[in-house]
Amino acid sequence: MFAACWTALDHWFGYGSQLVDTPTYERYGEAIRAGLVPYRDVAIEYPPGALPVFVLPTFFTWYGVAFERLMGACGALCVLLATLAGAPARSLAFLAVSPLAIGVLALSRFDFYAALFLSAAVTALLRDRHRLGFAALGGAVAVKLFGAVLVPLAAVWTLRRRGRRELALAAACGGAVVVAAAAPFLVLAPSGLWHSLEGEASRPLQIESLAAAFLTTFGQPTVVSSHGSQNLAGQGALAAATSAVAAAVLVALWVGFARGRASEERLVRYAAASVGAFVAFGKVLSPQFLIWLLPLVALVRGRRGAAATALLAAALVLTQVEFPERYWSYVDGFHLAWLVLLRDLVLVALVAVLSLRPPARGRARSA
Repeated sequence: MFAACWTALDHWFGYGSQLVDTPTYERYGEAIRAGLVPYRDVAIEYPPGALPVFVLPTFFTWYGVAFERLMGACGALCVLLATLAGAPARSLAFLAVSPLAIGVLALSRFDFYAALFLSAAVTALLRDRHRLGFAALGGAVAVKLFGAVLVPLAAVWTLRRRGRRELALAAACGGAVVVAAAAPFLVLAPSGLWHSLEGEASRPLQIESLAAAFLTTFGQPTVVSSHGSQNLAGQGALAAATSAVAAAVLVALWVGFARGRASEERLVRYAAASVGAFVAFGKVLSPQFLIWLLPLVALVRGRRGAAATALLAAALVLTQVEFPERYWSYVDGFHLAWLVLLRDLVLVALVAVLSLRPPARGRARSA
């Protein structure tokens, strides 16, 4: 079903749709195949773990088609891993049709590749394959840095389940993957690699983030283009405050998980909540970030899982209404700014549903 929905999406939209990133990836891949050194001879804005997915499609005649099929394969593997991890039937059904809910951006972004590593990490941890789980988590961090938000949860999980020795060995496995991905470029192009990472960290307030959506809905801020996106000018203090809020929410989630039981239900719930908080409260909220949540939310069971799946589906549909067809109308005149704000608030509600403790039933007994 996932393959059928992916094929339908490809048939309806296909390579060459608006606001695709594939030409940038193709430029990176062709440069690397020609012998240029990443981060030294060609500036690349993504971490080293992303490079293989840029290069592999260059071996095929049509780069865009090969890239789309590669991402489709990564998405299908996410569905398989969710099945192995025991995702409920309704979540698997949602994953199967998720390409249609995501829309065209799924075809030209490599976020299913990042989600695959994240899904593999959680699946391995749930099966108490801690070293494999940390290795996959290291791969997620090497592909896109957001994977680091799961490291504290994984550390607590392994410590509780297998003790300090296993945690040390598992952490070494994860660190080895990150080092293996970055080491060649730390030697050949240290300044270029640092510039790439620093550029991601120093990004201004992106126009689709929660704080920016409030400003575009209720005000008339100035929009500028930089760091490969459209951002709000003169909002450095607000961007810093947004990052501080995101960090505070993440720390609260990590502490909350550490103070409770190391159960499978809590691990998947807090993992989904941590990634959701990074997406919802961060100073950058690109539409493709929602793909990261798919395999994690799918693992949450019960009524909480049903509510979380419904909220994620709503966020995906709202995103597709705005992006890509109406994106420039939003940038140029803040058209449908309220819809972007609504989508961001839905993501906040998703984090709340995943993280907050439900109210106790019945009345407490009198002392």
